[in-house]
Amino acid sequence: MKLIRFGPHGREQTGIIDLDGKWRDTSAFGEDYNEHFFQTEGLQRLESWFNMHREVCKVISQDVRLGPPVARPSKLICIGLNYAGHALESGLEIPREPVVFFKATSAICGPNDDLIIPKGSKKTDWEVELALVIGRRANYVSKEKAMDHVVGYLLHNDYSEREYQIERGGQWVKGKSADTFAPLGPFMATKDEIQDNSNLKLWLKLNGNVVQNGATDDLIFDIPTLVSYVSNFMSLLPGDIISTGTPAGVGLGMNPPVFLKPGDMVELGIDGLGSSRQHVKAYS
Repeated sequence: MKLIRFGPHGREQTGIIDLDGKWRDTSAFGEDYNEHFFQTEGLQRLESWFNMHREVCKVISQDVRLGPPVARPSKLICIGLNYAGHALESGLEIPREPVVFFKATSAICGPNDDLIIPKGSKKTDWEVELALVIGRRANYVSKEKAMDHVVGYLLHNDYSEREYQIERGGQWVKGKSADTFAPLGPFMATKDEIQDNSNLKLWLKLNGNVVQNGATDDLIFDIPTLVSYVSNFMSLLPGDIISTGTPAGVGLGMNPPVFLKPGDMVELGIDGLGSSRQHVKAYS
């Protein structure tokens, strides 16, 4: 299944992208796509309900705003320097263990919402990433059983303010958590929709020019490794999101570096997970 949430910010309703590509309203199911939904076998219940009610689920105009496909998760966990090419362009050694950091969940927004450059920012950067969604609580999970806890996948743009992240001291979270810095979607694809996550193509365009063009076969730590690793340090709850890192081609790695400015257009996508676009605007 492909899950969507649509409507005004903060008042999103739930939907499904049907097999014929139509967007259908599932709000009559009565549950948001949140922690409770995932931890109570919500996908199976939704599928059964939808199969019985498909014809009465109204078709949604595809001009409607899409929200993040998963309602506010308890955690948005990111993995840094997890593509060999990105580590190389950053001038850093390949990590011996996954580099783990957080983005504030208040950074989460819809896939096509505007990117707002933070007040005073001069070094806002882009990062196309494959994100996964946890479906079952995970604690001390083995690598072999890690995928039992993954329910689906998302497209994520891990926007980063490099001055705040690198030059201001402290932890990376400061440069990762501004409002609109975590557009998710357009949809969450359930695990069965992505048969092989080991060689998905990722791309990102800046003003129509391809700047990132990678694949998940360049991951240093694969998805089972990441889920297992992170579960040793914290409980992963249903609906939590882990973003798995970005390939080479970020603005910071260019010579000279290139950063976003008002008026820019960022477009990105991943095989099987659709595409998104963000107009860049100044804080006001």
